[in-house]
Amino acid sequence: MPRLLLLTPPFTQLNTPYPATAYLTGYLQSKSDTVFQADLGIETFLTLFSRLGLVRLFEAIDLSGTRNRTSDPVIERALSLRERYLDTIDPVIRFLQGSDPSWATQICRRRFLPEGPRFLKLDDDHWAFGSLGLTDRAKHLASLYLDDLADLIQATVDPRFGLSRYAERLATSAASFDPLDQALQEPPGLIDRMLEEVLDRQMKTVKPHLVGITVPFPGNLYGALRSAAFIRRRYPGVKIALGGGYVNTELRELSEPRLFDFVDYVTLDAGERPLLSLLECFDAPEKGRLCRTFLRRNGKVLYINTASEQELSFAESGTPTYRGLPLRKYLSLVEMLNPMHRLWSDGRWNKLTVAHGCYWKKCAFCDIGLDYIQRYEPAPAALLADRIEAMIEETGETGFHFVDEAAPPSRLADLALELLDRGRAISWWGNIRFEEAFTPDLCRLLAASGCIAVTGGMEVASDRLLALMEKGITVAQVARVAHAFTEGGIMVHAYLMYGFPTETTEETIESLERVRQLFEAGILHSAFWHRFTATRHSPVGLNPGAYGIEITGPVPGRFANNDLTHIDPSGCDPERFGPGLAKAIYNYMHGVGFDADVRSFFDSPLPKPKVSPNLITTALAAAPSFRDDLERRVVWLGGVPSMGSPLFLPGWGEDRTIRIEPSIAEWLQSLLKESRPRGRKGAAYLKLAEAAQRYPAKSKKSFGTFIKSREWKAAREAGLLLI
Repeated sequence: MPRLLLLTPPFTQLNTPYPATAYLTGYLQSKSDTVFQADLGIETFLTLFSRLGLVRLFEAIDLSGTRNRTSDPVIERALSLRERYLDTIDPVIRFLQGSDPSWATQICRRRFLPEGPRFLKLDDDHWAFGSLGLTDRAKHLASLYLDDLADLIQATVDPRFGLSRYAERLATSAASFDPLDQALQEPPGLIDRMLEEVLDRQMKTVKPHLVGITVPFPGNLYGALRSAAFIRRRYPGVKIALGGGYVNTELRELSEPRLFDFVDYVTLDAGERPLLSLLECFDAPEKGRLCRTFLRRNGKVLYINTASEQELSFAESGTPTYRGLPLRKYLSLVEMLNPMHRLWSDGRWNKLTVAHGCYWKKCAFCDIGLDYIQRYEPAPAALLADRIEAMIEETGETGFHFVDEAAPPSRLADLALELLDRGRAISWWGNIRFEEAFTPDLCRLLAASGCIAVTGGMEVASDRLLALMEKGITVAQVARVAHAFTEGGIMVHAYLMYGFPTETTEETIESLERVRQLFEAGILHSAFWHRFTATRHSPVGLNPGAYGIEITGPVPGRFANNDLTHIDPSGCDPERFGPGLAKAIYNYMHGVGFDADVRSFFDSPLPKPKVSPNLITTALAAAPSFRDDLERRVVWLGGVPSMGSPLFLPGWGEDRTIRIEPSIAEWLQSLLKESRPRGRKGAAYLKLAEAAQRYPAKSKKSFGTFIKSREWKAAREAGLLLI
């Protein structure tokens, strides 16, 4: 079979590999041993952010004449400190890679690193350093140092540069290919040349016949096509395929032939089948059975999907593998003190999915018709746990990020029980829906299995708008679910949206007031506002009239077609809200600003919110009492209980002693022993109804009376869950 090289272009994440090539490699290596993967992003970054790389950067700045054309004191100061940057860059990178932790003390002294504009905000962040340890503080300072250098690069030799988004504007809403084509015709700049050097080494090592490049985000497209252009020029016999998240959402109506000056194929949706088809018919693709693939023939773009096989099941897709990626070279950054942002940028996380697609798939703003959301298939818990163990064995890392659209509660429960059954200790986090299936008991179970944080789409904190977008939740429901996670010791982050169709000024400011109350109640720890954008594949984009808006553009082009512009006659202009909403969230995450009127974060006059100041506390107080549902499974998180007077329960959090009559004590001890998730090997858990049937008939208390007693409550507090 031909040799295949899978590439992630710059720049996506610096702390952990983006998972696309790991998924594809895991499957395709089961078919052939001639599949390889590389992350051009981390390798290009390390080429640039090194002593030699900075020497080249400063030489490029001198040659470009930037210094002569500007009187910017920031640039002048950075150039005057070049020797300090050259002396410190390698130690900083080694420290952030975790290979030389002794640099933490030196960095924190604030005399070692040259400090540019990014350090000016430290006075505002002093609050965190009382709780951050020495290493974390050093990571934050080192991250600001790298951001200063990135700003210098952007201001001098490459205005498109970004550590996580490279030339993103060229690919955002790019109905025309012209801007990208023009940029790609320009001679390669400093970053491009470094990328080409890294790519050249990979090509010489692997000697591939086919190169697959994933484009997960707009900020990867320029780097992907610059890589493809280099391969075309230097290795003309190698075929090139393009795929990934950006392609799947933006290029579904592709008809731009110029793209195929750079690549040979563009594949849609899950990449396993298309790539395998390309490999199988490599010598004569026109005669083969291609799967969901665009190509150019006789100057025209054709879409070919002659393969009839079903999509791969979870069992068929194989375990993702990071084999071949330089895992020890990735960096742990702390650019922002947002606790959730730290999970995205600090530490290395193995990536897995609990289920393919979304089990809800109704939200009006979401591209619910596309394969990656529409086709829902959950993974069996045992299979998922097997993959977790295999990835730990391969990487030596026990941190996992479940990258689902929204992980289903029932499957998370099964996975948690499987992990506890195996005694497998991991840390994990992922995305959820704020639905009341996440009971306090389920949240405690997830925490026991290693869950440290969840992210969820609260979107608009308005019940009217939540109903309009068919989110399936209410503000009160979000409060109760967030409270359940928080009580379980799990951090909660909310994705927030403003500018949804028909959203009024009053609703925007009232949404902020509700969010303020969630933070003040201590049940929301992190959040981020983003502005609504209509897309072609969402219910809003497909039926804008139903949401009271009119689509105004862009005119469909030959290249990317997804983001839409619109007029909202009945809503407000969201333009003026972004900065104020961001400022408010920044304050709330710092634990300040709760006493301020929410309108004080905005520059223009706004109406006073008509929201009860006790809305969230009332919602929590009115939470439905937890029913001891007879159909729920009984799970005991604590240790082995010991008989005696009283009965001793070694709890999950706190121990409890219970004084009850001997017959009930024997029944409860037996129930708890049988309900421990340890070494069960697939044995079913008792349901509470089955436990009730075993309840001692001669007891002085009936079963119904006992499960309302303080003794039963004590057992529940110690770790007796109903799942």
